[in-house]
Amino acid sequence: MAAALQLPSYLEQSPEVAARFERLRQRPVALEVSGLTKTFETTRGTVTALSDVSFSVHKREFMCVIGPSGCGKSTLARVLAGLEAPTSGDVRVYGQPVSGPGPDRGMVFQSYTLFPWQTVKQNVMFGPLMAGASRNSAESEARQWIELVGLTKFENAYPQQLSGGMKQRVAIARALANQPRVLFMDEPFGALDAQTRCQMQSHLLDIWKNVDITIVFITHDLDEAVFLSDRILVLDPHPGRVREMIEVPVPRPRHNDQLFEPSFMAVRKHIDNLIHPPGQEHHKESPVLRLVARDPDIV
Repeated sequence: MAAALQLPSYLEQSPEVAARFERLRQRPVALEVSGLTKTFETTRGTVTALSDVSFSVHKREFMCVIGPSGCGKSTLARVLAGLEAPTSGDVRVYGQPVSGPGPDRGMVFQSYTLFPWQTVKQNVMFGPLMAGASRNSAESEARQWIELVGLTKFENAYPQQLSGGMKQRVAIARALANQPRVLFMDEPFGALDAQTRCQMQSHLLDIWKNVDITIVFITHDLDEAVFLSDRILVLDPHPGRVREMIEVPVPRPRHNDQLFEPSFMAVRKHIDNLIHPPGQEHHKESPVLRLVARDPDIV
């Protein structure tokens, strides 16, 4: 029997990666979260979704947030974007307190949230027009973002004429057209098939390299988190608390072959152990309603 692969420590970094993180720490802080707590009142009493969450994200960093179901990932994204008010704590973007939605922050959801009666170009123009841009200026701006996401040939198509991946690219272009300084993405590829999801991950990294923006990306997919991010914030559930902030030791630029490299597998295994501690049962057997007599030849 072949010996198990001996993985390096997830903390082990090559000199190149260590130098990149040193440069990252020298950048301005784009997002600062201090003592964030969020509770909800329900018929069963007060539910604490997030408890004393603190972390910071640097300019042009790509950070992923991951954790088990119910750890408050989506709630965190909504609070950071200003769509929900925190119960206590402080959120600042480049030193300015967040007290509601603002043009300095963009949001991309898992659902595409496109206007079905508007074309791709009209959807992307919407933000600049609402901000007071002239129609000619908004159209010119929209075309630049549509070209960036690779949909120039579809600028006059309607959402129902697009695939899921194309719709999500429009949603990203629409968010970027407002020129936010921080972009929050709440499981934006969760509804896509595996192949399209992989393509969108690579496409997003290409966009991020070409745009001066900081990204906070919510996901439940371990491979996605490691592939995309500089650092990964791992949350504990019930209520959501910071378990660990992990520096991803995988070099950039990223490519799909890295999924099988020891550094990638090491950090992925560590996160999996944080979310599903060894010895903990991942899935309980579901009760089966038997509609036919048992067949001994079918297990």
